[in-house]
Amino acid sequence: MTPLEDLLIRRIALSGPITLADYMAECLLHPEHGYYTTGTPFGAAGDFTTAPEISQMFGELLGLCLAQYWLDLGCPAPFTLAEIGPGRGTLMADLLRATRAVSGFHQAARITLIEASPRLRDQQRSTLAGYQVEWLGDIGGLPDTPLFLIANEFFDALPIRQFCRDAAGWRETVVTVQDGRLGFARSDAAPIAALDHRLDDTTAGEIVELCPAAAPIVAEAARRIARHGGAALILDYGGWQSRGDTVQALRAHQFVSPLAEPGLADLTAHVDFAALATAAHPCATAFIPQGTLLLRLGIAQRSAALARNLHGAALENHLAATRRLTDPAEMGTLFKALALHPPGTPAPPGFAPGQT
Repeated sequence: MTPLEDLLIRRIALSGPITLADYMAECLLHPEHGYYTTGTPFGAAGDFTTAPEISQMFGELLGLCLAQYWLDLGCPAPFTLAEIGPGRGTLMADLLRATRAVSGFHQAARITLIEASPRLRDQQRSTLAGYQVEWLGDIGGLPDTPLFLIANEFFDALPIRQFCRDAAGWRETVVTVQDGRLGFARSDAAPIAALDHRLDDTTAGEIVELCPAAAPIVAEAARRIARHGGAALILDYGGWQSRGDTVQALRAHQFVSPLAEPGLADLTAHVDFAALATAAHPCATAFIPQGTLLLRLGIAQRSAALARNLHGAALENHLAATRRLTDPAEMGTLFKALALHPPGTPAPPGFAPGQT
């Protein structure tokens, strides 16, 4: 039993079952025992590997996408170049390296990382040594300038509430205590106003998930982009509208039970891109697979250029990384991309307006 599990069992004994969202928040963010407080999430030595850790091409292409859009919008200066949930800072480092030759881009950029974890801030500071970087705890602290924002595998880590449709309404998934250990249960059925729109496309027994924290973040980004200009690129795994139980836990690159080791495993859930697009209206544009976006941005050509100087195992690893990012059987289809841009302006490179 982990220290956090012991704390949660005592809490539930005192005050009753907790929602899945509360459980995820404690597992990930508890100040003493939370996963992001104590764990080593990223890379081969961690519990999972994100796209920027797989290949430099990911950050390079997204950086050039934003830089080209900055040029298309007339090179606004100054502007905020921000990443929310920047991990170890790898994506931002690759982005900045790739855009170094874009005249005026670095000079106009105010690099801002939105990160709450002091431990991850230290890693980002090391990765981005040599750049002037500002850190913020949330998106609300961004300055009133054009915003060019990236969020890669950020929304999947936000706590979700999960509901099963019932003839009498919706039954929420809760965490309780069963035989001295944590277990899942469901609340009594009740109407849920936030799910009224899902009554037309679900039947009894189906599960849907809500992420209460996601909409305000996307809405704030969209508000700033609509008012001051810029763009946001959101990449994550998920689909168009939530359906089914998608909560999962990873430890040492292996799936484990979400209840098995609270505080020691990463907990995530699929992102509902329809909910993000609704929150960002009217700034949201095409919802497309990650593989499609990267291919449109030129990953095949970039991969071939890098491969010319590689041989043996290094070449094999490089080609495997390209496949992993783009192949429909790997990350290419499971991961999706959504762009935000000011209404009435063209979509950023790689995206086409009106496609969902």
